[in-house]
Amino acid sequence: MITSTSSSQVKHVLLLQKKAKARRESQEFVVEGVKMVSEAPKDRVVKVYISETYDKNNSEFKNGLGISYDKIEIVSDSVFMHMSDTQTPQGVMAIIKMRTYNIEETLTDKALIIGVENLQDPGNLGTIVRMGEGAGITGVVMSTNTVDIYNPKTIRSTMGSIYRVPFLYVDDFAKVMSDIQSQGANVYAAHLDGSMEYTEPDYTKKTVFLIGNEGNGLTDAAVKAASDLIKIPMEGEVESLNAAIACTVLTYEAMRQRRK
Repeated sequence: MITSTSSSQVKHVLLLQKKAKARRESQEFVVEGVKMVSEAPKDRVVKVYISETYDKNNSEFKNGLGISYDKIEIVSDSVFMHMSDTQTPQGVMAIIKMRTYNIEETLTDKALIIGVENLQDPGNLGTIVRMGEGAGITGVVMSTNTVDIYNPKTIRSTMGSIYRVPFLYVDDFAKVMSDIQSQGANVYAAHLDGSMEYTEPDYTKKTVFLIGNEGNGLTDAAVKAASDLIKIPMEGEVESLNAAIACTVLTYEAMRQRRK
């Protein structure tokens, strides 16, 4: 059992929790909670950490994980609290190997992609991934200046969808969107200057929705790469919606059309 915060394993977990650079270099990230650990692909689990109290009260948990015992470490409650990124940890966390996706995995015959440019709120991005799975998206394509998808807050917000929704970062966001359009996809930018309401276009074919930064929206380059600008009508004095909510409105309209 690990009982010291000076343990090299504890230090490694803390680095992964706090530093995007450490995550990139090791190609690993941390997940917390019973659901996130239980749903992790078994072949990508590097290590599972269980608090002493949780293990005593839920001894069957580690037996049901389906991984070898040499990948499981019991940790004293105080050390686990030190390792955790949450104020009230459940007593279970794991280190997971990253997975790399490519654009071809998202651009299927029935592609429904969310393009995210310079989004900065980790909870927003995580909610977009989670919502996107529910709406049947085929992937999320992000600009490199978008928040790290492996940020612990983002991971928690995905509620497990991080394991199932393809995603990737691209260096030239606008160019990639233009390339996707050249491959037969319609690229729609959610924009205040949209010429049509979001319910008007046909989303039954390859479709991409572009969502921009919380405060500044999409860059001019990304807007120019779009096939059309669309808008979500607003009442009152509201100018725009939260990015994750806007994504929900758009993608669920696409799902509605595709289910007819």
